[in-house]
Amino acid sequence: MEGTFPSENTSSTACNFSLCPTAATLYFLPSVYALLFLTALPGNVLALWVFLRCISSFSPIHMYLCHLSISNLLLSITTPFLAAYYAKGLVWGLNDVLCQLVLHGITPVLHVNIYISLMMLTWVAVSRFASLIQNTHASRPSACTTLLPHAFFASLKKVSFANVVCITVWLMSVGCIVPVTVYYAVHEAMNQTTKNDKSGRGKVCYSPAVELGGSLSQTATVVITTFFFVLYLLVLLSYITVLRHIRRSRRNTPVTTSQRLLRRVFRNIVVIQVILSVCLLPHHIFKPIFISLVQETHLQCSPTKETSSCHPFSGFIELKNCLFLLAALRSSTDPIMYFVLDRTFRNETLKLLRWNQKNSITLQMFCSGTGSATLKSEQQKEETAVSGTVEFSHASVM
Repeated sequence: MEGTFPSENTSSTACNFSLCPTAATLYFLPSVYALLFLTALPGNVLALWVFLRCISSFSPIHMYLCHLSISNLLLSITTPFLAAYYAKGLVWGLNDVLCQLVLHGITPVLHVNIYISLMMLTWVAVSRFASLIQNTHASRPSACTTLLPHAFFASLKKVSFANVVCITVWLMSVGCIVPVTVYYAVHEAMNQTTKNDKSGRGKVCYSPAVELGGSLSQTATVVITTFFFVLYLLVLLSYITVLRHIRRSRRNTPVTTSQRLLRRVFRNIVVIQVILSVCLLPHHIFKPIFISLVQETHLQCSPTKETSSCHPFSGFIELKNCLFLLAALRSSTDPIMYFVLDRTFRNETLKLLRWNQKNSITLQMFCSGTGSATLKSEQQKEETAVSGTVEFSHASVM
């Protein structure tokens, strides 16, 4: 369901290729998408309930995560249709209602969710980084405190400013992704399938034209992939700079508190970065490789074969769809990351689920990674020192 197909005048347009899915498409993808629906939907509904009804002091960071949960909730609703598409796509006709729903409705939601999450979390990481370097003191001040205007630091603390950022992210994602996906669904998938299959036998939903798309989708894919790597590297740079800043800050804080803070922040960053890399990075690495393979391959029909044959990119298409599944899995893991890394969200969730006090304390000890009970007065002192860092870490789930 992504556009990366050679131009319409190539030799492939004369061929009657069809996709030959294996068990990975027919059974694995539908099963995982069905499981994703059962986990992502209740998880994001619970997260939204906690953000909107249980947290009394609503901070900018909660605003970002609330909008992220809304985006993930929309994605989770589409997963049953994706499961049906991979299981029954070879049976559906191209003009069937369910196929048209996948092309015109599900595809835009999928891509909008990915890039809303990308921009939202990148902004959260950068804003938390800016807040951290302003509110902590290292052996020497960070150069960013002089480069960024003071109004920017003041705006980071305002919920109204966070709301403007979220609305802007939604408008950018929808405005850039939806026109491309609509053009893909109306022109590249529908028209190419009709043109390439005059016999009418291959007018099924799961087809090369639907899975590969056309030239506009190809160009958009290259642009969006470049955009992803720019933001990905920006987040990495923020993480590295924060770690350096924390190490310099150790000279001005108690040794035990600083070591505990550094260990916790480093652990959180590693966990978050692993999830970010596992979920989104493989998909965006494979996309340009897939485009180049399609562009450089000129398909030719065998003169002895008049019936349709398996498309040579059937295996690559299955790999592409499996990597896209990894990107979608993030919608299921995000609520877990909120719970583990955000103390306010964790406490309110435990209250909502009516856990007893003993289990709550045990779980908080596990999530903080201290291995022993910490006195309440010491926790309050540490919270004051690390509030900006913890907010930065828990929000950068990707």
